[in-house]
Amino acid sequence: MINIVFLDGFTLNPGDLDWLCFEKIGNFKVYDRTESTDIIQRAKDADILILNKTRLGEKEMLELPQLRLICVAATGYDVVDINAASRRGIIVCNAAGYGTTAVAQMVVAHLLNVTNRVSHYAEKNRNGFWKNSLDFCCWNEPLMELENKRVAIVGFGSIGQKVAEMLRPFGVCLFAVSSKKELPVDIGHISLEEAFSTCDVVSLNCPLTSNNVQMINGALLEKATPNLILINTARGRLVNDEDLAEALKINRIAAYCADVLSEEPPCNDNPLLDLPNAFITPHIAWATLEARQRILRIVVQNIESFLAGNPQNIVNKL
Repeated sequence: MINIVFLDGFTLNPGDLDWLCFEKIGNFKVYDRTESTDIIQRAKDADILILNKTRLGEKEMLELPQLRLICVAATGYDVVDINAASRRGIIVCNAAGYGTTAVAQMVVAHLLNVTNRVSHYAEKNRNGFWKNSLDFCCWNEPLMELENKRVAIVGFGSIGQKVAEMLRPFGVCLFAVSSKKELPVDIGHISLEEAFSTCDVVSLNCPLTSNNVQMINGALLEKATPNLILINTARGRLVNDEDLAEALKINRIAAYCADVLSEEPPCNDNPLLDLPNAFITPHIAWATLEARQRILRIVVQNIESFLAGNPQNIVNKL
């Protein structure tokens, strides 16, 4: 019988989902979390390995001779040494498309939180702000309408396209930083530099590659319009944390909204966490119940397709 090991299942299923779908396929073992030093011992008999954020490199693969399939329970697969897997004939599959709606929704949630200050005023009212007012309404932070504001989406894959779809009803002017030659008629091509210098909102929705690590840095931020709202639901390492923190401190840009950081969980001295114009959520855009249910279905389908000799969602070349 096939042996399936899930190295870090807790974030996907903290108790509200059922593992029965894997148990029906083979011998299934799940661990909440796995330290790098425990990978080989826990996975030594695995034919199929499932992981989310546990990193798997060539060193570990060399010690796992039975391993035939790696299923990443996420869209991004940078946690796996893809080249090493290919050299050893191990297929790597991801769960592409599971979180498109959830992540795009988080982009809109972050944007509305900044423009309408919902969390700010809810917290103020818990401390008597409104009931101590002399007027029927009161505010101490500005509000902003989105209509006719310029919004640039960096990366126009499925998530970027969903972000555009969700923002259209607000009447924004949409642009995309994308290598795609053809875009929808209401979306204009724009360079990254032009996006920062002319747009009110820039949303990062591109994958992390060796070519774009820390592409949001001091040189680019110097070109930014001071009212810019930067949103990052992609990868934290797209941003140079120190450069961005400095830009926020001097109001070089208006706000940074992020669901990701360069190191997760963040270190105590991360310069972005305590800034009043940085709005950081703990990598939860993907984690709606509906999205996590989709991950389970996709991973199960990946395993069943592999066992049937017709693997799907393959991200490496053998």
